Amino acid sequence: MSQAIAFALLSLLFAGINDVVFKRYASKDRSRGMYVFGIGLTWTLFQAVIFHARAIPFEWEIATLYYGLAAGALLTASNILLLEGLARIPVSLGSTIYRLNTIGVVVLSFFLLDEPFGEMKSIGILCGIAAVLFLYKRDDGKSHASNFLPAFCAVIIASLFRAAYGVVSKAALLAGASPDGMLLLFSASWIAGGAIYAGFREKRFRITAKKSFYSLLSGVLVCLIVNFLLLAVKYGEATVVIPIANMSFVVAMLIALFMKMEVLTFRKSCAVVLAAISILLLSRV
Repeated sequence: MSQAIAFALLSLLFAGINDVVFKRYASKDRSRGMYVFGIGLTWTLFQAVIFHARAIPFEWEIATLYYGLAAGALLTASNILLLEGLARIPVSLGSTIYRLNTIGVVVLSFFLLDEPFGEMKSIGILCGIAAVLFLYKRDDGKSHASNFLPAFCAVIIASLFRAAYGVVSKAALLAGASPDGMLLLFSASWIAGGAIYAGFREKRFRITAKKSFYSLLSGVLVCLIVNFLLLAVKYGEATVVIPIANMSFVVAMLIALFMKMEVLTFRKSCAVVLAAISILLLSRV
């Protein structure tokens, strides 16, 4: 079990670092679509190398293709929205709300997968909502600034999309889809989704050295995040390792504080504690 926890902590670490990289990239007026496109390309290449090295055979059943493409589209959309939100809000706020997608997973699983909804999960949802409310007010007190509110909403929608991705992925496994095949479809979805967003929404499909650097860095980080989480689930209990990995917003906030991108406030401290409690309660069997 200690090995599984170590893998979960590595996934947590790389996810926290990647959230800060997302924020650094989104802070400048650069194409989010091209960034996602580059991440998907890097992730796909590295994932293919990993699969080749492990001699993993691919199974492309209908369930794998159907669920893989659906989940991949949701995951891609959630990350594009996260980038758009991080362009105008602190990384601690965006990262915390995004990791609270566990709330959406629990609610959607109750309605779509007939999973139980007990007292602990209800308290967990309330703690998550309280964490978001603590984070809503900006440090300068202008909680309803014109740029802040749309960005705040974008991250909430990103979290909901991320939750839907989790539920679809869970349904895929129950339907017998291949996890390895779906993984490649996820990364390929980033390539297609990023290219479509850059070409049709942003109308600027251009590759630069800066975009390539950030895409390579995040692509490697995303690949590490996913694979270490898979190893953690393989060698340990999902109800233990997944909540650990979802605490990556703590790492993102600590890095942001160290780099002086943000300052620590009482509201942020309370929000982090409430978010951690929420994830732990929601992940209990």
